[in-house]
Amino acid sequence: MRNDALTFAREYLDTYTDYKQYWNYEDGCVLKGCVDLFRACGEQAFRDYVLAYCDRRVGKYGAIDNYDYREFSADACNAGKALFFALDETGDQRYRWAIEQHMDRLARYPRCACGNFWHKERYPWQIWLDGLYMVQPFYARYEMCFDEGRQVPDILNQFQNVRKFLFVDEKQLYVHGYDEKRVQPWANKETGKSPNFWLRSMGWYLMALADCIAELAENKEAIACLTALFREAVDGILRYQGESGLFYQLIDLPNLKGNYTESSGTAMVACAIMRGVRLGALDESRRSYGIRAFEGLCREKLIKGADGRWHLKDICRVAGLGPGEKRDGSAAYYLSEEICEDDAKGVGPFMMALSEYLKV
Repeated sequence: MRNDALTFAREYLDTYTDYKQYWNYEDGCVLKGCVDLFRACGEQAFRDYVLAYCDRRVGKYGAIDNYDYREFSADACNAGKALFFALDETGDQRYRWAIEQHMDRLARYPRCACGNFWHKERYPWQIWLDGLYMVQPFYARYEMCFDEGRQVPDILNQFQNVRKFLFVDEKQLYVHGYDEKRVQPWANKETGKSPNFWLRSMGWYLMALADCIAELAENKEAIACLTALFREAVDGILRYQGESGLFYQLIDLPNLKGNYTESSGTAMVACAIMRGVRLGALDESRRSYGIRAFEGLCREKLIKGADGRWHLKDICRVAGLGPGEKRDGSAAYYLSEEICEDDAKGVGPFMMALSEYLKV
């Protein structure tokens, strides 16, 4: 199983082309997967891919020529995580300057009244779980490396607000999004919450917590806060893990017609749990749940195609909320989105989960 998964990661990287022409979060997922696999197994190809990507994207003085300045977007921060690795591996100061470029963007980023970053400029006054993963681990790494942790309270406040506004006690799960102004068609007019529990959004959130726990390990207050949130969220989602080890696209509705076990979110949950146990944030007894999720992926979703290569199937290509009347957050909406294979949003987290599996 380990060998097949590693073969898939190698094959995927051999033929992978940039997801978009501009600086994007999908490439960021693959880059993070490569960094994690390099640290887990030491294969130079994973290191070399990340360094080659950063080298061609970052200019002489740290400028990222294809950074999309048309709007503020949490997604744009995700690929920036690879810059820390490139800086550590090469000592090239242009990567430090590129990191500062990202931080300058965050310093001017629009926020909700509660203090959280908007998900995107086109989604004003909205918090999405996705955005926690895109921004907060980068922000936490910067704070501990270059700012003596001065803004760690801001990071903790944003996680605590997500617990306050997006958590549903009855289900012990987080909804996908929250509208502070309560004006979006998908938002509950009393609570501001979106109506359903989308697996990948919970996966983003769990990985954000696990990664920030790793980055803020030296800050006892931060670890206490994040670990409590992490344990609660993991215990909540494990109520819905199927016999196969996998999780459903709509987490709490396994019997809904058209619902399916989804690969990207399952990989994220598997990664977060195994990483959390390794970091000491979760009890050792939780490790088996992460292993079962990853092995379920390998058994049921990693398939060999007619081309003789491995492929990861059943990945939701994309899902969101709005803008306007589009993407209404209903169960029917989430089940209407395209199901594909080998998308970076699934393969990157699969690589991250594999890196944790190799350390077990």
